[in-house]
Amino acid sequence: MTTIAHIQLNPQIIYFPKEGEPSLIQNEWQVWNGEQDAGGIPDLGYEDQKVLVPFHWWNTHHKNPDLIERANKDDIGVWFAADDDILKHADMIEAGKGLWPLVAARFPIFRDGRSFSTAALLRDRLGWQGEVRAIGDVLIDQLLQGARVGFDSFELRPDQNLELGLNQFNLYSVTTQNSWRGKRSLLEA
Repeated sequence: MTTIAHIQLNPQIIYFPKEGEPSLIQNEWQVWNGEQDAGGIPDLGYEDQKVLVPFHWWNTHHKNPDLIERANKDDIGVWFAADDDILKHADMIEAGKGLWPLVAARFPIFRDGRSFSTAALLRDRLGWQGEVRAIGDVLIDQLLQGARVGFDSFELRPDQNLELGLNQFNLYSVTTQNSWRGKRSLLEA
């Protein structure tokens, strides 16, 4: 077992299911950065903690019996780096649909929008139906766009106001573009 090194862990996240309303919920997931890899799954310190592991690490260790056992308990999910080519690994993601209760896309810096594309590809091309979370340098300014491309949960950067973040989804009553959440609004002529 390796000792866990967090990217971040916020006690609450914004959860916005496709057919529901945004709300604050308890964050059950730690994000492991993949550092100090001794070849085993991270030691979470206690049995009931869930962990997101880097996708590149999963690719290397996915046949580990301990990892498979944890995945079967819904305790393991993966996070994609901004430069992960997920289409190249479509078969691994297809297999993960039965194992990962959660996948995440990491924003290394708020100006890097590649993780928006990751969420859109997961939803539109790879048919991912489970939870997709935005992690990393996530600002409230990104929430509305993130919800439109396929994210349904958001672990905001620690300096961001969660209550203000919840209000971002109510800024506009009319949408002029299609999104993962539904068709655009029809404007009366």
